[in-house]
Amino acid sequence: MDAPPRWLTPEQQAAWDSFIRMQEKLIGRLSRQVQADSRMSPADYIVLAKLTEAGGRMRLTDLAKLVEWEKSRMSHQVGRMAKRGLVAKEDCPDDGRGAFIVATPAGREAIEEAAPVHVEHVRRLFVDALTPEELDALARISDRVLAHMEKQPD
Repeated sequence: MDAPPRWLTPEQQAAWDSFIRMQEKLIGRLSRQVQADSRMSPADYIVLAKLTEAGGRMRLTDLAKLVEWEKSRMSHQVGRMAKRGLVAKEDCPDDGRGAFIVATPAGREAIEEAAPVHVEHVRRLFVDALTPEELDALARISDRVLAHMEKQPD
């Protein structure tokens, strides 16, 4: 016999609903602003930001894991970006099937132009709404949830 579901308490449901609403609104607004302010899609921005933060060169599979995407989604995204000259693929000398994704000069220029404006939006919509103490508490809570998730099966 299956155990009965462990429904959320009203307080837990309220916290969860509030978190989801905030996350969806924040990501939605930031995504629209990236698109309006630059020649990049939100996915382009995420890929270039993570790629350049890692030195500008990563294996496709590692980049996909970093942004929590399936390998096929990353492969399609990289293909679209390569056609526009934002990234390039390089063969991996250690693995004939693997590939490195490299930020091109055009990709680096695009992220360098978009990042300062994006950071201003992050500051205006998120950081400025919280005190330093609240930001610290949020970082601790987020880290705790992330560590807990790492121990859980998918």
